[in-house]
Amino acid sequence: MSGPNPSRVDIFLGYSYFGAHGQVKPQDVPFTSVDEGVIGSGAYYFNKYVGAEGIFIDNPDGVNDGFQAGYLGPIFRAPMQNFTLFAHGLAGGVRSSGPNATENGPGGPFYSEPYQWGPSLMVGGGMDYDLPWFNHHFGIRLFEADYRYIHEDYGPVNPNNDPMGGRANLGAAELSSGILFHFGSIVPPPPVTYSCAVTAPTGTIYPGDPVTVTGTAANLNPKKTAAYTWTSDAGKVSGTSNVAAIDTAGLSAGTYTVKGHVSEGNKPTQMADCSVPLTITAPLPPTVSCSANPSTVKPGDSSTITAMGSSPQNYPLTYSYSSTAGTINGNTSTATLSTTGAAPGTITVTCNVVDSKGMTASQQTTVTVEAPPPPPAPTTQALCSVSFDRDKRRPTRVDNEAKACLDDIALTAQRQADAKLVITGNSEPVKVFGKKTPKKEERAEKEAEKNAAERAVNTKAYLVDEKGIDASRIAVYTGNAGTNTATTTLIPAGATLDVTGITPVDESAVKAVPRTPVRRHKK
Repeated sequence: MSGPNPSRVDIFLGYSYFGAHGQVKPQDVPFTSVDEGVIGSGAYYFNKYVGAEGIFIDNPDGVNDGFQAGYLGPIFRAPMQNFTLFAHGLAGGVRSSGPNATENGPGGPFYSEPYQWGPSLMVGGGMDYDLPWFNHHFGIRLFEADYRYIHEDYGPVNPNNDPMGGRANLGAAELSSGILFHFGSIVPPPPVTYSCAVTAPTGTIYPGDPVTVTGTAANLNPKKTAAYTWTSDAGKVSGTSNVAAIDTAGLSAGTYTVKGHVSEGNKPTQMADCSVPLTITAPLPPTVSCSANPSTVKPGDSSTITAMGSSPQNYPLTYSYSSTAGTINGNTSTATLSTTGAAPGTITVTCNVVDSKGMTASQQTTVTVEAPPPPPAPTTQALCSVSFDRDKRRPTRVDNEAKACLDDIALTAQRQADAKLVITGNSEPVKVFGKKTPKKEERAEKEAEKNAAERAVNTKAYLVDEKGIDASRIAVYTGNAGTNTATTTLIPAGATLDVTGITPVDESAVKAVPRTPVRRHKK
């Protein structure tokens, strides 16, 4: 993998050509090249440019010559866009056999050196091409060209040539090409990052509200287990994951800081911190409204009082009530005001709420108790009338026939001791005999007035003298009813007599005549 993020490990498998140049001394038997072979290598890079490499090469099919080699050493590379140049220098060992030799020319006995290990050096380089498929995990080694130095010691020279013995110093060209496999990445993973946020049931946080802080980590290695810790100057923080709870009970209003830490290793890039402010708002007192239904009642009636309390923090509320008059009962959002015993007027009702933190609110409403309607104004009452038509000789005297009526009048007056009586005497017109003259008519009118006045005075006398009614309670008048009667009107306290058509009697000018008893004739 080339470019800005080269691979960490490269594995190469390919074809190898071994071009040998050298002889076994002192026999001067030359080695031959091997056209077929395989090569495999693995390189681990410490950074973008430098790594360590191991190589295995097998060239087994020469003319009775064979070479197996293993090398270790540094490798250097220059990553470019799609291409990589590399160079390496390695040391190792080679297991080789050969070369071929015949005694007395072709067709003679055949001799060869047995396999023997010897030291070797390898230096060279090449070019790789990065294939764009499979996320750049494959490539082609376009070529690799190396120089190999090999030293072999086959032991003392054997006169019998089996084995031959001797020594060999070879210089060889190694050419190879094949497929590359890329693994890993040199560029380190991005560092862990961490952010955190505070959440609460409502946007504003009050003392005692449940608060949660949540951390969000990025670039964590899914193969590792992250550890979380939390600290704060805002009460107790509890939690061992990326979520923690904060106990805000008892906190004063202000801004606090909550800090979180995440770690999946000891390296600086494997840990991160976050912090978030936590603002505690001073709790607000509750509010309450107060209303009465109905707001105007009759004496003794009841009114329903409704209180609507609200807490900005949704704290529980307790209700209570008081009134300036009457009695009120209730401890919920409604109460009942009884006006029994309360005087007419305005009653002030106070609705109170207190929340679970002891903060209070009050509001008032009024209930008007109507004054009872005034009693009906007393009115005069007409009582029975006394007729004076029975005794033609004494037409103004009270007779026994009037007794029943007057007794009823007396009884009514006794029952209503604060009432007064008005007796109005009336008279038919007095007949004028003979030729009518103004004087006769005037005398007739005065006679009628005199009769009316005497009837009123005689009726009063009966009530005063015989029934014991206080004379000051009875007033006498003359009227114009045109009948020989005396009418009686009861005037309750506070009532007013309509005097239209009647005239007060001057009682000093009229003498009362006692009641005429009814005479019963013997059979």
